[in-house]
Amino acid sequence: MRSSLRCLFFLGSALVSLSSHTNAFYLPGAAPHDYAAGEVVDLYVNALTPMLAGNDNAKLKSLINYDYYNPRFHFCEPEGGPRKEPESLGSILFGDRIFNSPYDIRMLEDNATCRTLCLQDVPGEDAQFINDRIREDYALNWLIDGLPAAEMKKDLKTGDLFFDMGFNLGNDEEEEFAETPALNNHYEIVLRYHSPRPDVFRVVGVLVWPTSRGGSQEDPIGDCMSAAPPLILRESQNNTVRYTYRVMWNESDTPWATRWDNYLHIFDPRIHWFSLINSLVIVVFLCVMVSMILLRTVSRDISRYNAIDLSEDVQEDWGWKLVHGEVFRTPRHAMILSVMVGNGAQLSAMVGVTLVFALLGFLSPSNRGSLATVMMVCWTLFGGIGGYVSSRVYASLGGTDKRKNAFLAATLLPTVVFGVVVFLDFILLAAGSSGAVPFGTMLLIIVLWFGISAPLSAIGSYFGTRHGGFPHPVRVNQIPRQIPAVPKYLQPWAATLLAGILPFGAAFVELYFVLSSLFASRAYYAFGFLALTAGVVSLTTATVTILFTYFILCAEEYRWHWRAFLTGGGSAFWLLAYGIFYWASRLSLDSFSSVVLYMGYLFLLALLDFIVTGTIGFLATYWAVRRLYSAIRVD
Repeated sequence: MRSSLRCLFFLGSALVSLSSHTNAFYLPGAAPHDYAAGEVVDLYVNALTPMLAGNDNAKLKSLINYDYYNPRFHFCEPEGGPRKEPESLGSILFGDRIFNSPYDIRMLEDNATCRTLCLQDVPGEDAQFINDRIREDYALNWLIDGLPAAEMKKDLKTGDLFFDMGFNLGNDEEEEFAETPALNNHYEIVLRYHSPRPDVFRVVGVLVWPTSRGGSQEDPIGDCMSAAPPLILRESQNNTVRYTYRVMWNESDTPWATRWDNYLHIFDPRIHWFSLINSLVIVVFLCVMVSMILLRTVSRDISRYNAIDLSEDVQEDWGWKLVHGEVFRTPRHAMILSVMVGNGAQLSAMVGVTLVFALLGFLSPSNRGSLATVMMVCWTLFGGIGGYVSSRVYASLGGTDKRKNAFLAATLLPTVVFGVVVFLDFILLAAGSSGAVPFGTMLLIIVLWFGISAPLSAIGSYFGTRHGGFPHPVRVNQIPRQIPAVPKYLQPWAATLLAGILPFGAAFVELYFVLSSLFASRAYYAFGFLALTAGVVSLTTATVTILFTYFILCAEEYRWHWRAFLTGGGSAFWLLAYGIFYWASRLSLDSFSSVVLYMGYLFLLALLDFIVTGTIGFLATYWAVRRLYSAIRVD
């Protein structure tokens, strides 16, 4: 969710030293659970999610999550039926659906032989459903002591071993003459433990090796490691499936505080560093260019204009000074612009504070959904910022309907986002997915919106109205000046696309990892890289927007307000284009539901990015224009 974010730069020096170790730096956020020998270790099951296969050419084939206890999977259920575990708001929004399980695991007690969990009858229709999910590379997600069950894999580029969260539902070799894929019905569960003191044990790693064991499912169990044909579910008949498992305990030197190091693997950190260095070069170049324009060209113009004897009849025939009487004229649709700027300020504050918390390690991965929860809470509490900024900008632009502005600042963007989310929720419900946001959670979001965020926005609008607009250094002429034709590259859409290339170029490498985390269920914890990239993107957006606005004013085009917002938000259009490229290169979505979901999520990402970067560009340009025209002497 999620690129082109705003960050505080006072942590820059610390981030440089921390970003290379980001995968190991976090505060646990919860006290460790000390187990005694023989104590029950609970295994919880989460929703099934599509995952990327192990090869580089693999493509994600679906975006639909399914409940573990969806009756069509026919997994073994605990006695008394599944019991739902409490989850945070962010965990629910990100699709977690956690239940208890029938697995009997006790600390340090190995299973010498296979243990039968249950026998299940799978009709042919459900067998087809399961086989389709195997072909789409679905993964099972288990949780033990807050740690996700994983498969151990090797990073081919660095040679590092890491834990890849989730494990395959089945095995689809995609052989030319393969009839159907094989279902994994046996699980080798390897639990790593650490003993900080005698008779006290802690879980520090969870590994699962799934295998498919066919043959007769009703005969007595043999050796777990004996050869067996794969289990093929026949879609034309009823099938019997026996689920078995074996538990093994391995002692580890890994302490509890760093047990997530193996999970939070950063793929090829050199790519991140290359992206950051490239981005820094871009932003330094832009800052130097803008500084040269403002300190040399503009200063020379100001000196020349201020040296003119105003008693003489002198008429300049070019330059940005000619539009000094128009540059602060009220733009068209000033209310919508001020509302978008206010919402952008609220989102920027939310993202900035969330990134600071993430960098300081307070958003532990052991607290599932904590990142999304903090973002929702910050967005709610920062409603006052949105209302305050919107009302002051609206007053500065000459707006008079302050009540309508306050109402729209509190409702416009949340209504659009909520409408899109509800539409996508219906798509998920129609597809039978567990990722649909429950009705109770929807009500909670509405309560946060109307009960907290909207009143705070109204309070912020009240104080913003009392403070009034920002003073302008020059007066506005009564009669608008005629606008000459501007060059093609300064036309609104051309300037928007041209200006958006540089901020997007500073972030597109990191954007790949963010999209992989959002859509491919991969853990992302490179917040050091993300924060530095966000800071670079913010500076790049501000400098590019100021530069293009200066060019526009020199061309005697004084309608800069909306152009500045569009120019600042230009990277969102490139994000949208990159999202389509990512779809073509990394996704293979066959179902209509997955296509609609992907485009819906991509639209939300692009919309929020457009509002945030557009706000940064507008506010930076507004500051620069006020400083520019306050430095000249006007009759």
